[in-house]
Amino acid sequence: MHVLLASIAVLAATAVPPRPARLLIGRSVQHRAIVAVRAGSPAARRSVLVVGCIHGDEQAGIAIARRLERARPPGGVAVWSITELNPDGVREDTRQNAHRVDLNRNFPFRWRPLGRPGDQQYSGPRALSEPESRAAAAFIRRVHPAITIWFHQPLGLVDESGGSVAVERRFARLARLPLRRLVRYPGSAPGWQDHAMPGTTAFVVELPPGRLSTADAARYARAVLALAAHP
Repeated sequence: MHVLLASIAVLAATAVPPRPARLLIGRSVQHRAIVAVRAGSPAARRSVLVVGCIHGDEQAGIAIARRLERARPPGGVAVWSITELNPDGVREDTRQNAHRVDLNRNFPFRWRPLGRPGDQQYSGPRALSEPESRAAAAFIRRVHPAITIWFHQPLGLVDESGGSVAVERRFARLARLPLRRLVRYPGSAPGWQDHAMPGTTAFVVELPPGRLSTADAARYARAVLALAAHP
């Protein structure tokens, strides 16, 4: 009997993790696919979401999101990754999408008109005017992530974005980044989730400038998984 139980335990420990699930959540202005990838069990009780890139000229987080696509999350947690929410901006290396809108000023919470098309923080003609921000909002409502991390550049810090400061502080320690409070702009994606979904925490991580080394991308991915295990 003990041998049988031991064998079952070994099999459970070495079981092949569920294959990542790929979900088309929308398309960009120029009809590029926006895809979310789930690592972990579809029956997981809690989910964490990572967005690698919302500003197309801040691309370092893409490497972290891609690593997390192949990760083995802690039990009971699914980790969703959107590598590029703004694929048109990534292709052109521009902050804005193809309508020249800053997607991180286009969400409904405290949205207001900012700038003109092409301005750095142009917020669009109305909240959720852009297909990319609509896709993200609909997906977040559907998955209801306990934690959402939005990667940006180039300040090298974790922002107190309006959710649980304890969660943000823990990630800052795990990632070895300082915790600071930046200006809270109207229409931001984290601000919208923190307001619309009480009890969840969405926050910004500003990565250092330039491309991440392989070691740094792995370190930040481990920090996400550690936070997912013990928020």
